[in-house]
Formats: sequence, structure tokens, C-alpha cells
Amino acid sequence: MKCKETMSASATSTAAQTLDTAAERPAQRDGHHEAGAKITAASEPNFTARRRLLSEPLLHFFVLGGLMFAADAIRHPPSNDEKVIIVSKALRQSFIDHFDEDKQRTPSSADLQKMVDAWVASEILYREGKALGLDRGDEMIRDRIAFKLQLLIFDQVRVPEPSEAQLRAWFADNHARFDAPERVSFFMTPATDESAARQQLEDIRGQHESEELRDQTRIILGRPVSSLAGGYGESFRDGLLKMPQGEWSLLRSNDGWHVVRLDAREPGTPAKLEDVRDEAAKIWHTDETRRQAWDAVTPLKANYTVRYEP
Repeated sequence: MKCKETMSASATSTAAQTLDTAAERPAQRDGHHEAGAKITAASEPNFTARRRLLSEPLLHFFVLGGLMFAADAIRHPPSNDEKVIIVSKALRQSFIDHFDEDKQRTPSSADLQKMVDAWVASEILYREGKALGLDRGDEMIRDRIAFKLQLLIFDQVRVPEPSEAQLRAWFADNHARFDAPERVSFFMTPATDESAARQQLEDIRGQHESEELRDQTRIILGRPVSSLAGGYGESFRDGLLKMPQGEWSLLRSNDGWHVVRLDAREPGTPAKLEDVRDEAAKIWHTDETRRQAWDAVTPLKANYTVRYEP
């Protein structure tokens, strides 16, 4: 029987790319300078306490918050009059710096004035909209602010390279993320009712199936066994794995009945750390960065009460 070959791939989800990029930044170390004088025994407890305080992620979080508001003040300087819009020198310079990415020319006075006018108009609309409460209940504004704060937190986390023991312990718990899964390849006719599927099976076995059925039959190549239940149902997965290779048979999926032929079955292969060390270290670094960032955010939850409406 001739069948059209079409590739079928399981759907994959993409993680937040920007946060992963922030989480995967290489670790940086701050320099330390030794003091010229010796630390006395009396000052040692205070020194230790200060070091403990400075290492607290929550302190870093609040310092970042202060820096964020300070940076925002450059674009939106405080004013006693909400109807006063200040175009700061730093703002004008930012327009000049970003006018031409190739730095081949600087904006003329007219160009600069157009950019300032556009910014002023945007600032007016922003303030008027905020005064009307248009920012409340807007998921886009909420997500954008939360996203910017997440970036600030992730940017502050510094994760060193894992030790051999740390990496091996982590890999032992996460090796399934690197293992090559067991895969199967099979032919499958479109879903239909049981009676029609049985007639199709007789036609295929007798080699007088219709041209339309041949065109509609798909070949699924290298499908991970672990994804079969989610895509077709557990009974379909179990039945397919019990089928002898090369024989047509009936199987029922979540969508209906099919005529199916198992063509190939490839066993899974456990991964070895030595073969995926660089990739494993990179993913460990991402996971550890996320964990530490979450540890910095978690204490803030103590300031809130979460209620669920019935």
C-alpha cells in the first residue's frame, strides 16, 4: 500500500526566553580589598553581622527597587504640579544617543524637537489615562511592570559554577530531561466510526483500498512513546506497543477508530553526564538562578493576604 508521508511532531512549549537569558548570564564576582589595619576581636561580631546583612537577597531586592525608582525619576522627574512636564537633559541626550544606531549622524535641532514633542504627547496621554484609572485592570500594564521587576531581581542573582558533587546530584534527579526517549513510527488512517474502520481494514488487507484513503493515511515518524497517551489516549498507546510490526490492525484513539500499522520501535537511551556535561551545567545554572530569585521574592508574600472568591 502506498501512503503519503507527513511528519507529525508533538507540540512543545517555549519557556520565557528573556527570563532564561537573564537567568543564564555568567556568574560575576565582586572584588574585595583587604583592609590595611587588623580587625580587632571586639569588632569581629559587627563585621560578621554586616557581611550577613549584605548577603541577604531581600536587601538586594529593596536596593534594586530604589535604583529603579531613581532611574525612573530621570524620565519622570518629581514635580509638585502634575501639569508640569519636565524634559530633562538626560532625556534629550537619550534621544540623541539612539537617533542613529550606526552613529553616522546626529539629529538636527528639528529632529530633536520632533522626538521631544512626541515624548511630551505620550507623557500627556499617559498622565491623563492614569488620572482616569485606565491603568487599573489592564493585564498588559500589570504584566509589563511585573516583568521589569523580575528582570531586576534576576539580574542581581550571582550563581557560581557548580561543584562536581552538586552537578552530579542534580543530574541524578534530572537525568530524564536528557535521556533519549523510546520512539515509535507508525501508519494511521483518519479517525472514523468502528464500522467504517473495519471496512477500511478489510480493504487494506485485500490491497484494494481507495485512492482517497491512501492519500489520507499518515505516517508518524519517531514519536516519543511518552507523548502517545496525551495525544491519542492510554488505550491507543498500550495497543500500539503490543502490536507486531508490519501488521495492520484496529485501534481506538480519543478521536475515534483508526487502521494502524506499527513500522518501527526505537528503545530509549539513558543519558550520561559525561556526554551532556556542558548542557547540564547550563541548565543547572538556570534552575539555580530561578530558585535564588524566587527565594528573594518569597518573603514579600508575608505582606499580603490572598483570598479566593467562592
